[in-house]
Amino acid sequence: MVRMIVLFGLTTLFFACNSTDEPDLGIVYNVLRDAEIDDYEVFSMNLDGSNKKNITNRYGVEWSYFSHRDTLYFISDRNSCKRCFFLYKSNFNGENPQKVSGLELTDSWMSSRKNGTEIIVKPKTLFESTFYILNKEGTVIQEVDTDLPFAADPLFVNNGNQVVFRGGLSKNKLIDGFNEELYIIDVDGQNRKQLTHYPEADSTAGKYGYRAGAPKLHPTENFVTYQSKQNGKYSLYAVSLDGKKQWKLTDNTENEGWHDWSPDGKWLVIELFDDEQSQFHIGLMNWETKEMKMLTDTTYKYQQAPNFIYKN
Repeated sequence: MVRMIVLFGLTTLFFACNSTDEPDLGIVYNVLRDAEIDDYEVFSMNLDGSNKKNITNRYGVEWSYFSHRDTLYFISDRNSCKRCFFLYKSNFNGENPQKVSGLELTDSWMSSRKNGTEIIVKPKTLFESTFYILNKEGTVIQEVDTDLPFAADPLFVNNGNQVVFRGGLSKNKLIDGFNEELYIIDVDGQNRKQLTHYPEADSTAGKYGYRAGAPKLHPTENFVTYQSKQNGKYSLYAVSLDGKKQWKLTDNTENEGWHDWSPDGKWLVIELFDDEQSQFHIGLMNWETKEMKMLTDTTYKYQQAPNFIYKN
């Protein structure tokens, strides 16, 4: 009993003494509920891992990679053909889901600018190099052509004037020479520049592992973070927006994957998994102290792609 009280006290101390200035913040993440029928759901939970809830709760594929303030964005194949994805929005509780656009999308991360009134997405088109910017009504207002064979996971930076994205030198990983890296480009498609440089002597990412995964922007320190398999392990790395500095971000023993920063930059939520990828968890790190708390259990094998959202 004494040991239980001590553990509870340490957990409370982690969240109380190092608490975020945004008490209404929660986390949403993706769960494979039933592999046999390819059923993926979006779940929500509090910052301490309590009150886990399936907020999409319908058979099909639904994935969330981005939220703006209290609005959850997710792609779904509901009312469509299998894995034919369209953009929907809801909130932390999954209430009143609405279709944002009739534009079919690919499986890609996204981001917004201008206080959430414009969102950049990866459409399903013949041109793998193109992103679309949508207004809040879901209308395409601009195309961003990267002029690369492959481009995905667009991230607005520098007040929405530039985009960081994952780019490849062939159309997909099945074709030799894909060699993905992170790039930065102006929103008018000019001045493309390679940001990351995977170590030439490292071959552990192989053909299908991430050399540079989906980018996320630290909101106050203004650098971009991404997952990369180096030296046989997935870890989080960072790069400055001018590409002049590149470094290993974290030093966790688990493999680290998709992740997100809290709006104040004080919390880092990370997808964690073992070498065999037999179990995926969601962990929450205090960025100042580097303390980590595991938020999920083994009820589900795949618990991935966490992102922060305001509950109200």
